[in-house]
Amino acid sequence: MSIIEFQDLTKADKPLLDRYFQSRYYENSHFTFTNLFMWREPYQVKWCEEDGVLYMTCQWEGQLMALQPYGPEEKMQEATEKFLAYFEQQGKPFVMTGVEKSYAQVLENFAGASFVIEADRDNFDYVYLAEKLISLSGRKLHSKKNHLNAFHKLYPQAEYLPITEEILADCLEELQRWYDIRIQDEPDDPFIGWESRAIREVFEDYTYFDLKGGAIRLDGRIIAFTFGEQLNTDSVVVHVEKADPNIRGAYPAINQAYVENCWQGMTYINREEDMGHEGLRKAKESYKPVKMIEKFNVKRLA
Repeated sequence: MSIIEFQDLTKADKPLLDRYFQSRYYENSHFTFTNLFMWREPYQVKWCEEDGVLYMTCQWEGQLMALQPYGPEEKMQEATEKFLAYFEQQGKPFVMTGVEKSYAQVLENFAGASFVIEADRDNFDYVYLAEKLISLSGRKLHSKKNHLNAFHKLYPQAEYLPITEEILADCLEELQRWYDIRIQDEPDDPFIGWESRAIREVFEDYTYFDLKGGAIRLDGRIIAFTFGEQLNTDSVVVHVEKADPNIRGAYPAINQAYVENCWQGMTYINREEDMGHEGLRKAKESYKPVKMIEKFNVKRLA
């Protein structure tokens, strides 16, 4: 049993991936074309389609890994068998990354092999109620509300704008400023450079990705921007959020205005994982997530 040859992920593959990701209720923030395309180079993302199932692999530090197969629930047993066969053909140990709970349960009940399934806390997604991010009501979010109020008091001239072709160049200028600050703080972090390049790539063909984005302009300069997309029937995933860290309240301001202007009708806002970064974890926890989306890493035992 084998599956067809994997091929590199390209921009032209968006319609196919969209079709699979939208066919079932997935909660993992990685399960969007934009996310996988932005990180396709460092992770060497590849895909193939066979018999109504989408298969994807990636690599990190020489380790070949599978993403969970995408397709109808009744095809997951057979898809798992095909993936196991593929890894055997490659002479590689069977490893999966970023698996959702529903597919982890498929593996727990799989008759043909046994697996070690481990929760990957560093990659759990933080999910918030959209109405809470808009209102910032309640004692737990009091400090966020204070920062937002301070921003509006200090900068009453600040304006929220949807991201359009007209302001993309200004957003890129802010991205460069953000990058220059971050690279000084963490010169050895390769993800900063990869992310910066990925955002530039998205902006080069912004309308193609069908994203919703927002920005804040202050005295003629973009000081914050963000973009995301609908993840499933009731959730949004925010892919990117950048702001000038030297302007008090810029981050709470873009976060609140973006959700209010673009996503009032949605229930949940998925703001992705913290990747084990202490500062990011503290920031994401400070917004008081209503739930976490668990992700699991998998290794074949026998």
